[in-house]
Amino acid sequence: MQGKTVGRSSHTLQQVIADLAELVAKAFFGGLGAAVAMSLAILALSASVQAASINDTKAGTLLLRSGAAGEFTAAPQVSTEVAIDVTGMVARTRVTQIFHNPGSEFVEGVYVFPLPEKAAVDRLWMKVGERVLEGRIREKGEARRTYERAKSEGKKAALVEQQRPNLFTNSVAHIGPDDTVEIRIEYQQALTYENGGYRLRFPLAVTPRYVPVGAATSGLPDEPKALEAASDAIDPFLHPGYASPDCGRANMVDIAVSIDAGIAIASVVSSYHDAAIEKRAGGRTLVSLVKDQEDANRDFELTWTLAPGAAPQAAMFTQQRGDAEYALLMVVPPQPTAAERAAFEGMPRETILVVDTSGSMQGASIQQARLALEHALDTLTPRDRFNVLEFNSTTRPMLPAAVPATADNLSRAKAWVRDLKANGGTEMVGALTFALTGVDTPGYLRQVIFITDGAVGNEDALFRLISERLGTSRLFTVGIGSAPNSHFMTKAAQFGRGTFTYIGDVREVQEKMSQLFAKIEAPVLRDVAIRWPDGTPVETFPARVPDLDLGVPVRGAAAARAPLGSVVVTGMRGNLPWSV
Repeated sequence: MQGKTVGRSSHTLQQVIADLAELVAKAFFGGLGAAVAMSLAILALSASVQAASINDTKAGTLLLRSGAAGEFTAAPQVSTEVAIDVTGMVARTRVTQIFHNPGSEFVEGVYVFPLPEKAAVDRLWMKVGERVLEGRIREKGEARRTYERAKSEGKKAALVEQQRPNLFTNSVAHIGPDDTVEIRIEYQQALTYENGGYRLRFPLAVTPRYVPVGAATSGLPDEPKALEAASDAIDPFLHPGYASPDCGRANMVDIAVSIDAGIAIASVVSSYHDAAIEKRAGGRTLVSLVKDQEDANRDFELTWTLAPGAAPQAAMFTQQRGDAEYALLMVVPPQPTAAERAAFEGMPRETILVVDTSGSMQGASIQQARLALEHALDTLTPRDRFNVLEFNSTTRPMLPAAVPATADNLSRAKAWVRDLKANGGTEMVGALTFALTGVDTPGYLRQVIFITDGAVGNEDALFRLISERLGTSRLFTVGIGSAPNSHFMTKAAQFGRGTFTYIGDVREVQEKMSQLFAKIEAPVLRDVAIRWPDGTPVETFPARVPDLDLGVPVRGAAAARAPLGSVVVTGMRGNLPWSV
């Protein structure tokens, strides 16, 4: 398979490499904690304003400090231009917004932008009046010190930093009277593949608020009810200063999307806006709003489905940067035939069910865990083998080794599960060692289902243990409780060539466990491997490629000091070898 060259000046694929290092599950380019510092200043907001005006923001908004102490109002918005470039499962978005300071005095302000899930800012450009400010990446503490120093000197500047997950602020000092503020922010995100396609959403509708800090709250960010009561919501389709007919229309937007899926696209749909869709040579699809400068009275959503194939489909994108070449690879599952489904379902499994019964699992968590185990046992058939074990301060298996899933054995297992109680410590090493040390049974697909809240502190040691002992097993983690350790659960599944499922409510157990077993009981492609050109040292992620399950694509990234050329993806489809 030959890679498709991505000829953009952005360093998209480098950031994709970093994102995949975190399982394409959190954010691109080293995590969301990175700060984008401007060459000059930043505004330090009060905690109350952050909690009410910032955390409630649904779209890009510039908040200006009003004359009264502690009050912020939304600046009139003149226009919004959005350009989105999709490459495979990665979208790079460039947003340009223009605001106006209608006041007669210099003011401080903060631009608030809510990012989509799995996204991170990497560029910022701003023009305040006639001054142009260019962003650059800095460590968060250093960036804030730079800003405070510049602000004290009366200089204009800005900084982007994270206020809560996926919410960034770009703070600005010394916005002049009647100044126009133009802000350009760029970010990229990992798109989620589901139901044979992708969904992309861009937030547009805005509900500006202001909060008199001293009047309604004590200034603490943990008083949402008081802040809500103090907030004054106005028409979500208009911004202050543009609400009357004499002022003209406000919050206008123009959106253009370019899609290079790497695989043929079957359909593209704009859910809420009239859009022109044009298919270009080379597989690229262009989408633009039919009316320029549409009213931003609802969020923009675009969905596209990939043309179904009878076999797995693969695509690779490459980009040269400096003396290195970067590659992003994805393999998309096919739509299996009825005969293939029957063949997949006929594959016997050895399922090891592991449940955390430590003290942190008391209450609703252990109830959810017991229900999840019983549902897992119900999915087994007489051709399968299984075992169940619990761990707290010690590890206790139901049986010394896996046994056939006969009606009698399953009945005994369900009685054993119903008797589980939560107490003791969380000694996970013994449980993982026992679960991953089983002898491989020829002809069986070995799967370990690990149910826990992940309340552990020795994560790195556990990751090493999984990597060293996994063998041919697959490890699937199931998060239980109101706040499981998602970082551990996600990374453990990554090292275990499996997936992470979160169950936050008893009512979700059946649905979530059914979805999990629907995927893992019928792997479309097993033992997936990527064969790079001979003699080319390649750094890859993940090192061990997971199985290709129904509805879940496999993706990987690589970097090399030489051209990657053609690569070959191999695997077992049923009992037959497959390659592309």
